[in-house]
Amino acid sequence: MSTEAISDHWRATPGGKLRARGIGIPFDGTPGPLNAITDVDGVEVGYCTLVQGEGALVRGVGPIRTGVTAIVPRGREDALTPVFAGYHSLNGNGELTGSHWIAESGQFEGPITITNTHSCGVARDATIRWMVDRAASGMTGWGLPVAAETYDGNLNDINGFHVREAHVLEAIDAARGGPIEQGSVGGGTGMICYDFKGGSGTASRRVAAGGTTWTVGVFVQSNFGIRRELVIAGVPVGKSLPGGEVRSKPAGSVIAVVATDAPLLPHQLARLARRVGLGLARTGAVAHNGSGDIFLAFSTANRAAWDTGDSPRAATFLANDTMDPLFAAVIEATEEAVVDSMVANQPMTGRDGVHVRALPHEALAALLSGR
Repeated sequence: MSTEAISDHWRATPGGKLRARGIGIPFDGTPGPLNAITDVDGVEVGYCTLVQGEGALVRGVGPIRTGVTAIVPRGREDALTPVFAGYHSLNGNGELTGSHWIAESGQFEGPITITNTHSCGVARDATIRWMVDRAASGMTGWGLPVAAETYDGNLNDINGFHVREAHVLEAIDAARGGPIEQGSVGGGTGMICYDFKGGSGTASRRVAAGGTTWTVGVFVQSNFGIRRELVIAGVPVGKSLPGGEVRSKPAGSVIAVVATDAPLLPHQLARLARRVGLGLARTGAVAHNGSGDIFLAFSTANRAAWDTGDSPRAATFLANDTMDPLFAAVIEATEEAVVDSMVANQPMTGRDGVHVRALPHEALAALLSGR
């Protein structure tokens, strides 16, 4: 991949929406070629986006502003091979299915899906359907898939239950590697972040640890924060960008998924997941009482540890005292992913004419010019 191509992926999404680096926002660390969770080899991401109708809310009819995001750790062709994993709940006003089994066993398998709060169960059940019917290795036993949610009811007819099994299957079947779209796509379609249009965001970092260079990727579904709390590149810009606030109260949630190719054990992945909160704090987050702030981390390494048979398995892992660069990578990529979810976005009008502003690029650049 040429330097120009790499630079282009950092600056804009595949659909041509400018990313944070494309408007000159500085960040710490070195991204991977795509600056996305898909920089971790094998990871695939797919979306199903549902936008329909305008005007007054009619339950069951719309307006619809929602969708589904699917993240497949080992790709669809190897989806049923488990990954080591860990998770962390910074504030538990939300849902991440399969978390009890992750805490117990340190693993999960199959796609991760993210959608709106009232469609989380549909996403979970449809994922099992996909694992039984479509997964290449054919699941024959039981499954506890990971499904997560944030609330989009300010813009979406959330009680209309518009996400169906077919939409979840569409998102999983669409999962691919390579550059991925951001902003109001997939499960992030109807989300709001710091009272600007939020949604889906991603970033990555390449770091050296234990004598080797590794990739850490973060994907967020951002739906949290109050305008006055917003901090970008260390500047409290939210206080200087008032107007058009929709929530103006501590509500919403954020789901973060951390992927890495570094060989880590479950307790070490839980340590990575905990560092997401520090990345969110860089953007001004305080984990409000009404916010579900839940984070999952997995490693694509050690595939051979999941070979069949009863014999003892071997797994490599980094020493704990080599992990600081990975911690920093999670923090940096989380911060950038959240900012990208707002920068790579447009205004949206949803139910009852509720209108959410997009983060204004020129005004933001002017505020950051004096940092």
